[in-house]
Amino acid sequence: MLQRDNRYSARQAAGGDKSRQPSDGFLSVRNLVKRYGSHTALADISLDIRAGELVCLLGPSGCGKTTLLRAIAGLERQDAGAIVLCGRDISHAPPQERDYGILFQSYALFPNLTLAQNVAYGLSGKRAHRRHVQARVEEMLTLVGLAGSADKYPGQISGGQQQRVALARALAPSPSLLLLDEPMSALDARVREHLRIELRALQKRLSITTLMVTHDQEEAMVMADRIAVMNGGVIEQFGTPRELYRQPGSAFIADFVGEANWLPFERIDSHRARVGRHELAVDAALQTGTGKLFVRPEAVRVSAAPAGDRVNAMLADVLDGVFLGRGYRLALRLEGVPGATVHSIVSPETGDALLGPHAASRCWVELPRHAIRAYA
Repeated sequence: MLQRDNRYSARQAAGGDKSRQPSDGFLSVRNLVKRYGSHTALADISLDIRAGELVCLLGPSGCGKTTLLRAIAGLERQDAGAIVLCGRDISHAPPQERDYGILFQSYALFPNLTLAQNVAYGLSGKRAHRRHVQARVEEMLTLVGLAGSADKYPGQISGGQQQRVALARALAPSPSLLLLDEPMSALDARVREHLRIELRALQKRLSITTLMVTHDQEEAMVMADRIAVMNGGVIEQFGTPRELYRQPGSAFIADFVGEANWLPFERIDSHRARVGRHELAVDAALQTGTGKLFVRPEAVRVSAAPAGDRVNAMLADVLDGVFLGRGYRLALRLEGVPGATVHSIVSPETGDALLGPHAASRCWVELPRHAIRAYA
């Protein structure tokens, strides 16, 4: 019915109606494979999404994230594998029987229809009284902050407002699942930043299970409960933004999510590595004889003199600095490590001291042992 309870996902999250829900996820993808000729776009993908959470599919162009979303939507047919939504196998169901709302990058609004008519179009397959449809349209436009705009046309509103109308249309039938395909990539930076906060707040308010495709790592970090990072048709890591940032499972994750410093090393023992002429201590056990050490810029400590017992402290030349408002991003050339440049995010006070007219050109750089990870 049109007036179906909008808190459906919230009930699932609270544990209600368990007979319809698989034990391992509200939406479960199992061993999904999709090929285009000799090219494998999805290679044995498995993914579980819990009721009420927002999950982002993040990765570079061509990694398979949009193909996975389209397979879940029934817009692409997988070659193997299963898709289960709310305990129902929808692997071969047509799109209209999969109980989802979808929002594309282009919005796909009808320019010759009013905003109200565009939203009502999402209800065109429902057998409902005109009065109920009108009430639902008004409810949805109010929900997305466009009350009083029902009679306007898409060409009379901004891109951000058009995106809200498309979202209202997707939500109007009260779907169990919301699919978002790069929904904000066509907007300018300021509107995109504001809208991602609004969209996340609305998703939490409705507690609607949401799967979003994006190539913007900041967008994924801000919005997602969990992120599935894809590369070459596989999911390399699936975890919270904090887990991906602080404990990247591969060199690809470390480099793709956030900024990274890389230093070539040779293993001395399980917790000591040689970098140039320096010996560095690391907490994470070294598994390979050679490789690269990874550390985030904000973990790199910079000071006029080394602290404590000088563990992992090296002299460096200050090459450059960029003012970021909240601090500086410094480029530092390490002494004794040929060709090695590291970047550090430092406070305004530290940056001013190192880059001011009377600043010294050298400083001490410390790489905290707990912040270092090694990759082959």
